[in-house]
Amino acid sequence: MKVRKFSQLMKNKIALFSPLIVCAALQAAEKSIPNRLIDYPGYLQIAQKAQVPRERRRVTEEEFLSMAAKPGTVILDARSESKFKLRHIKGAINLPFTDFTEATLAKTIPAKDSRVLIYCNNNFLGSPTAFAAKAATASLNISTYVTLTSYGYTNIYELGPLIDINKTKLTFEGEEVVK
Repeated sequence: MKVRKFSQLMKNKIALFSPLIVCAALQAAEKSIPNRLIDYPGYLQIAQKAQVPRERRRVTEEEFLSMAAKPGTVILDARSESKFKLRHIKGAINLPFTDFTEATLAKTIPAKDSRVLIYCNNNFLGSPTAFAAKAATASLNISTYVTLTSYGYTNIYELGPLIDINKTKLTFEGEEVVK
């Protein structure tokens, strides 16, 4: 008898709270503001899809130098123009990440299968102004790789290690570089 009363009591409480749960769900759905030009689930899918290939295409300093010397290779620096002007890898082309569009990428990178080498602030020590470190989860290499993948680029390689600018084999150019 007591079990039946408890069961009925619970059903009544659930019946009372169900409209509140439905109402909360409807409010959450109403807060979802549609915008066909913003696709977070799509971003997460591409980031997930890019994870394994990106990890396989993280290269050493020596591999980066070797690949950079091959004809048709684009060294892409996606940092701001002001940071690029201070110091960048010799031969790099600057296209700030904030300027990535289908058109700007097409002007910068000749074809979707062009070999593209990327690097960012978090690859270098010893130049805190030109290469100001970001939070590891906000590393520009990650965003750049995923975004290039989103635009259909298929031959992207990323400089992997953290390198001291005073001990590197890479050559730099820019206002900060002592001639």
